[in-house]
Amino acid sequence: MRALIQRAEGANVTVEGKQLGGFTGQGLMVLLGITHEDGKEQIDKVVRKIADLRIFEDETSASDNDAPILLISQFTLYGDTRKGRRPSWSKAAPGQVAEPIYEAVAAGLRERGLHVETGQFGAHMKVSFTNDGPYTVLVEA
Repeated sequence: MRALIQRAEGANVTVEGKQLGGFTGQGLMVLLGITHEDGKEQIDKVVRKIADLRIFEDETSASDNDAPILLISQFTLYGDTRKGRRPSWSKAAPGQVAEPIYEAVAAGLRERGLHVETGQFGAHMKVSFTNDGPYTVLVEA
């Protein structure tokens, strides 16, 4: 599992012109990629990392600040571009495998008391946010 975590000053996601989720103010924009071997161990680790990484300016975490999170499924985090001119998506888990894991990550963050907004799994989404810092980290679980 890969989580690209970005400190953001406002974020939103729309599908077909309708806003599905987002937040204003300081929070986290998280793109989540899921591969074939991911399960409970990876879910627990990535939830812990998203919630507890001290990436805000005052060295606090999303849990410390009650910072909102916009969590977006992103199979392209597993794109392989080493050969040819087209990325290969073979390392990304198929939707029927990835969607329940994505939902479990969102639920795990909510169980920790965090406010989590999401897009629509498998949809063509438009995501907008302002990267604060800029600050971006990649977590692999």
